[in-house]
Amino acid sequence: MSREQLTKIILPEEKLPKFWYNVQADMPTPLSPGLNPHSKQPLAPADLEPLFARELIMQEVSTERYIEIPREVREIYKKWRPSPLFRAHGLEKALDTSCHIYYKYEGVSPVGSHKLNSALPQVFYNKAQGIKRLTTETGAGQWGTALSLACKMYDIEAMVYMVKVSYYQKPYRRVAMEVYGAKCVPSPSPLTESGRKALAQNPDMPGTLGLAISEAVEDAAGREDTNYSLGSVLNHVCLHQSIIGQEARLQLEMADEYPDIVIGCCGGGSNFAGIAFPFIPDKLKGGQLRLIAVEPAACPTLTRGVFAYDYGDVAGFTPLLKMYTLGSSFSPPGIHAGGLRYHGESPLVSQLYHDGLIEAVAVYQNGVFQAAQLFARTEGIIPAPESSHAIRVTIDEALKAREQGVQRTIVFNLSGHGNLDLGAYDNFLAGITEDVDFPEEELQKSLSNLPQV
Repeated sequence: MSREQLTKIILPEEKLPKFWYNVQADMPTPLSPGLNPHSKQPLAPADLEPLFARELIMQEVSTERYIEIPREVREIYKKWRPSPLFRAHGLEKALDTSCHIYYKYEGVSPVGSHKLNSALPQVFYNKAQGIKRLTTETGAGQWGTALSLACKMYDIEAMVYMVKVSYYQKPYRRVAMEVYGAKCVPSPSPLTESGRKALAQNPDMPGTLGLAISEAVEDAAGREDTNYSLGSVLNHVCLHQSIIGQEARLQLEMADEYPDIVIGCCGGGSNFAGIAFPFIPDKLKGGQLRLIAVEPAACPTLTRGVFAYDYGDVAGFTPLLKMYTLGSSFSPPGIHAGGLRYHGESPLVSQLYHDGLIEAVAVYQNGVFQAAQLFARTEGIIPAPESSHAIRVTIDEALKAREQGVQRTIVFNLSGHGNLDLGAYDNFLAGITEDVDFPEEELQKSLSNLPQV
């Protein structure tokens, strides 16, 4: 079979990366330091130890280019990794494009998304430190599901605060967490002071990831046996996800291809970082490839936010991070891509965007679901609403190339399947999905509350 006819590119298990790639080693502009939320002085490792495993703290600040993946983690990774890279022949034909379109499919993991790539090592390091319980937040539920399974693997108790609007939109994700042994509650909840305060102000509040983080951090800080785990944003999470792009590079070499464009949806940044960061060294060497982060118009952190210090949560428990933000008091509309409804952005993604090494595009819900439907009908996989943002821009770029009469190689990360998101598809098919813009006046109100640093 010729490389042109390849459909599924499988990397042998022995080629599974042995190291995570740390983009901090190659960034032209070092990250601004995180700040203690109380003193506003640069963070010391001791500031983070009440919440995070020590090894994760070291990864957070490391500038080593490669960090070894523990052998035990690699062995469990082999249950689904290396994940396949597919050539989207059906989608190419439907678009009548000469572009070569590839997608890295993370939906083959046991939980159906990329999130287990970080949940597993996070739980591994906490178990090694003797932690008995982990708290976390989740938006659409993919991260909560991943952490629930990882905790069960290591006999650690999991407590998940799920954004209320997604808790009710996606009930089967809550069921999956409970199957794995976790406890999952809608946020805001009456279990924490942060939740009770939010409910007192607005009993019908749909919840936000920022508030769910506040609840999870408050819970963890109140118990000696408990640490907190975050599914996106932080440096160590982006580090763990780099295995995606490292595998993709090797698989593209097997097809004798190199990307002109790499695309990923972007909420907190873990998925985009996973597919894009391993290509940053090429970009720094003068490579012409484009790295595009795609976000919802209803939560346009990169495209309309500001680059400033802000809290990662509503209550102000978390460190202050220099990032693109819509303001920690921002409450996004209850769009179906719940995993992208976050006010801030990974500091790593933010700095690289600020330096012009990556691009960002915001898209609307109906266009996203139109792209998802076309993908499902041509490639057979129903994609998660979050991942479908990348599909939308992949299609747009392929159509632009057709109009320009050029052939490009486009790679996107299909970060998860949408088999538990059928309610969102039902609304789209019924014609009741709304395109939502975040009003400028609400944005400016939220930004006016940024902390003074």
